[in-house]
Amino acid sequence: NEIDLNEQHKLLLGIRLDHHPEHAVISSPRAGYKINFDAQTLLRFNFGTGFRVVNIFTEDHAALTGARDLIIEEQLAPEQSYNFTVNFYKKIYTSSGWILGLETAAWHTFFSNQILPDFDSNPNEIRYANLDGNAVSQGFSANLEAVLGPFSAYVGASLLDVFTKENNQKQRPVFTEKWSATWAITLPLFNENTRLDYTGNLYGPMRLPLLSDRDPRAEYSPVWSLQ
Repeated sequence: NEIDLNEQHKLLLGIRLDHHPEHAVISSPRAGYKINFDAQTLLRFNFGTGFRVVNIFTEDHAALTGARDLIIEEQLAPEQSYNFTVNFYKKIYTSSGWILGLETAAWHTFFSNQILPDFDSNPNEIRYANLDGNAVSQGFSANLEAVLGPFSAYVGASLLDVFTKENNQKQRPVFTEKWSATWAITLPLFNENTRLDYTGNLYGPMRLPLLSDRDPRAEYSPVWSLQ
C-alpha cells in the first residue's frame, strides 16, 4: 500500500506471506519512505526482511565440481535477512545539453541462519551447516551516468564489508571482494545506425580456499577485470 502523505512525501508498506512445506508460514514485511525534494532530486529509505531456502546443488557449483566430498552436517533451516538501505538520486540538465544522473546508496544487511560452505575445516570436504552466529553485508556505492545526444557513459563503484561472526570470531567469507567497479560507454560511429559499446568491470582481491598451510597458491586472488 502506497500512502501519499503530501506532494513530496510517500510511505510504502507491504508484506509477503509464504507457506513452505518444511518451514510452514514465513512472513516478510517491508517499508519504504520517499522524499521528492523536486522533480530531479529524491531520497529513499527502505527496510525489509526476507528468507531463502538455499538449494546448494543449483546455486553452488563448487558442490558438484572438483574432488571434495560434500557433507551436510544438519537439517538446514532457511536463511533470514534484515536489510536497511538509504538511496539518493539527482538528475542534472546542463545548458550545453548534457544530462547527468548521480545515484548513491548505503546499505546494511544482517543475516541469521546463513548457509555458508566451509572449505577450511577439511581440505577434502565442503561442509554445509547453518551459521551458529550471524553474518553482515554492508557497503556504499556511487553511480554516475552522462548522456549527450547519442553518446552515453555510465560508471559505478562499490565498497563492500562482508563478514561472518561465530563464537566471537569475525571472518571474511571466501570469494568476496572489498571493492568493485563497472562501466559502460556508447559512442556513435559514422552514422546513427552504427555505434561502439565498451563495457567492463573490475574486482578487488578475494579470499580463496586453500588445501593446507603448505598450499603454495596465494591466499587472495589478484585484482581482475572483464572487458
